[in-house]
Amino acid sequence: MAVPWRTAGAVALVLIGAGSAWQFQDWRYGKQLAEQARLHADTLNQLTQAAATAQQAEQDKRLALEQRLAASEKTHFEKMTDAQRDQDRLRDRLATSDLRLSVLLDATDTAKGCGVPATAGAGSVDHAAVRAQLDPAHAQRIVAITNEGDRGLIALQACQAYIRSLSDGSELLLRGEQP
Repeated sequence: MAVPWRTAGAVALVLIGAGSAWQFQDWRYGKQLAEQARLHADTLNQLTQAAATAQQAEQDKRLALEQRLAASEKTHFEKMTDAQRDQDRLRDRLATSDLRLSVLLDATDTAKGCGVPATAGAGSVDHAAVRAQLDPAHAQRIVAITNEGDRGLIALQACQAYIRSLSDGSELLLRGEQP
């Protein structure tokens, strides 16, 4: 049997052409796939950097808030300590009779029924006002009541400052600004 060399040559040329076309397509698509992979990696890198930047910004915001809260807490503690010290000092002065509390009486009240002199003492700051001294126990109860009131006012101011700082921060965040 004779081998048709022309047919075999034609088949060989077709196979070589197909292989070459296949190789050319592989190079071309390989280059496109490599470019696409590089672009994908660049995009992922940018997303990672954006996420890291956003996370750092959130951490900075949290740190700033923690610092503001710590400063507010310190201020509140100092005010409470100062008020307590002042109240303790006042209570001690009342207990040692170093200080006496007195109240002004209405000199025009005809139903007063007490014999308090109408003239002021030598150390008085009220000129000719009628005054009555309080019992030290009652004076200490009054000081205790004002102490609780002072503490309440200080706590209220601290709460208001905290809410103000939160509302200021949230308004800035809504506008896209840093607090």
